[in-house]
Amino acid sequence: MAGEGQQGASMRTVVAASSAGTAFEWYDFFIFGSLAQVISKTFFTGLPDAAGYIAALALFGVGFAFRPLGALVFGKIGDQAGRKGAFLATVLLMGGATFAIAFLPTYQQAGIISPILLIILRCVQGFALGGEYGGAAIYVAEHSPSNQRGWSTSWVQTSAAFGLFGALMVIMITRSIVGLEAFDAWGWRIPFAVSIGLLGVSVWMRMKLTESPAFAAMKEEGQASKAPYAEAFGQWKNLKLVILAFLSMMCAQGAVWYTSFFYVQTFMEKFLKVDPVTINELMMTATAVSAIFYVVFGWLSDKVGRKPVMLGGMTLALLFYFPGFHVLEKAANPALAEASAKAPVIVVADPADCSLQFDPVGKAAFVTSCDIVKGALANAGVSYTNEKAAAGATAVMKVGGVEIVSQSAKGLAKPEVKAVKTGVETRIKAALAQAGYPAKADPARMNKPLILGVLFVFVIAATALFGPLAACLVELFPTRVRYTALSLPYHIGTGWVGGFVPFFAFAIVTAVGDIYAGLWYPVVFTLISVLVTAFLLPETKGRPLN
Repeated sequence: MAGEGQQGASMRTVVAASSAGTAFEWYDFFIFGSLAQVISKTFFTGLPDAAGYIAALALFGVGFAFRPLGALVFGKIGDQAGRKGAFLATVLLMGGATFAIAFLPTYQQAGIISPILLIILRCVQGFALGGEYGGAAIYVAEHSPSNQRGWSTSWVQTSAAFGLFGALMVIMITRSIVGLEAFDAWGWRIPFAVSIGLLGVSVWMRMKLTESPAFAAMKEEGQASKAPYAEAFGQWKNLKLVILAFLSMMCAQGAVWYTSFFYVQTFMEKFLKVDPVTINELMMTATAVSAIFYVVFGWLSDKVGRKPVMLGGMTLALLFYFPGFHVLEKAANPALAEASAKAPVIVVADPADCSLQFDPVGKAAFVTSCDIVKGALANAGVSYTNEKAAAGATAVMKVGGVEIVSQSAKGLAKPEVKAVKTGVETRIKAALAQAGYPAKADPARMNKPLILGVLFVFVIAATALFGPLAACLVELFPTRVRYTALSLPYHIGTGWVGGFVPFFAFAIVTAVGDIYAGLWYPVVFTLISVLVTAFLLPETKGRPLN
């Protein structure tokens, strides 16, 4: 049967070429997510710190938002013209856009043109990656023996770990060579620029591949789909599989993976005040370990089934989100945990005086007394609770027996507004310091083994879900529309749910004032998948692909 057995060197070449190209594309994409702090300062200079950071995270998500469009375009190409050509084109698009980012002007050099150009290139990146994953996973699965599909496709899954590890390693090496100040000024361009070499290797490897045997046989028999969109989404038998794939696997995949590998970085940097170099080292260790477990869980799914392994992973994440992040605070910044317990911050304000502290485009003024207090606390990454004050009252921040009375800047000119905000923020920072709130995490008190322990639990959850996922998705859909039907739910899940995890979680925290509030975003999506997988997803292990 076509696609049910390519052994020996041929199979190794298929897996190596598909995984290497995918790893490169993940490297390209993850450089941006890992440099959100630098990106916010370089391309969103005109925004306040919190708004600029949210804008950078939103832009990271924009690339993901375009992935479903890429999935539809390249899915149709893959189902009609062939798997190989589709994912060869994606790697060229992705690599070119990433290389171009290295030469973009900063906001100070070109003004608004700078972020506009960056947005365009991010859209191209997302569009290209939308066609990449489905092609690589399907190509490997259609070459693999049925009893080894989980193991074979898990190498495509682990390519995400290699891509992230490579991105973190290049960033860390560049920072150590040029120094932190130079890296923030211009050194951030180097990781984007070196991607041109990786692009050359990826294209060379993929040029050596031939077409998938399952697709070649279908094409020869004249059975290739002439209308992939109509078949995949216009026929209920296929559309219900698309919906099932999204709700059962992809909601959790987006939430679990991007919380475990990306939002955790945002949380440690913005709220726990951990040094970026330390975060890179910790994440590189966790990512290196994860590379092994994708393959382990892919292999395990060949033995016991896809469903129990994936369900175990998403359930573990669901149960560990809140406990894990609480332990992370105590391990990474115990002084912050102690201060929060002994001297909780309270904001007493008239609710009518308070706006939603969420401004990704930098248009809101935030000049009321409540907004100025909460904006200062958001920039400081400190949790607070709210108490209602009398109508028209000026907002007050209480911490450790000290009260800081805010000030309104309504009706003032911009320089005066800035002076008022600076004055209030200075007094708030002094009060927080007096109450024991640290400006940065103390490396001497940091419990790195415990931090790694928390990260490893999330690694197990993410890899147990992601390792068998490619095989399950491929086995769920018919060959005629597999590329199109598989790619759309995958990229809506990873793109719209996962790609926006850091953005929405950080925005929720900024709006609510609780550093743990953002975790409700991944909790909701993971819970959906746990229930749908448990009760509706069939076992697909060993299904014939033709």
